[in-house]
Amino acid sequence: MKKLSFLFAAFVAIVFSVTTYANARMVVTSTAINSKGFLADKYGYNDKTQLDAKEMPITSFPFEIKNAPKGTKSYAVFLEDKDAFPVSKGFSWIHWVAANITTTKVAENASKNKPNFVQGMNSWWSSLGGSRDAKEVSCYGGPAPYDGKVHTYEMHVYALDKKLNLQNGFLMNEMFKQMEGHILDQYTLKFKYQLKK
Repeated sequence: MKKLSFLFAAFVAIVFSVTTYANARMVVTSTAINSKGFLADKYGYNDKTQLDAKEMPITSFPFEIKNAPKGTKSYAVFLEDKDAFPVSKGFSWIHWVAANITTTKVAENASKNKPNFVQGMNSWWSSLGGSRDAKEVSCYGGPAPYDGKVHTYEMHVYALDKKLNLQNGFLMNEMFKQMEGHILDQYTLKFKYQLKK
């Protein structure tokens, strides 16, 4: 009887674990975010050694995607700062747009280190960002909250059932149009950043 009870308990545990795994939602994590939710200095304006010639932070942070749904063929990333609305005089600042990512682990500086995915233009393309060349800004452009306040950044990661027909330098809206009807799951990774005096 005890043996049967043990076998039944083991069976229930296995079924529960399989069901839990099957129902697990996709999550995205990053070792670059500390326990207080702040992104490390080097991935934004606080680390002046990580800026390009026109002072845009260009070292992208690492992240990992877990529990991607079955049938996922690629991932798309959209990193924005809604707290920039009053600073940018009316719009969310786009820091990174990337598509056709096919690995669940994206390494540090993947944006510049011979990426095997395509990237769209960030908000440094705008007049407030210096009206820079499209090629220069089709990459990660890290946090630089010039008002000195703590800003919350949102990186939306989408699991897609296909790769998108996009080339480097694409526009954000082009990516979202192509993603329609192909999003299997999505997750928003949030973190904070503040300029140091």
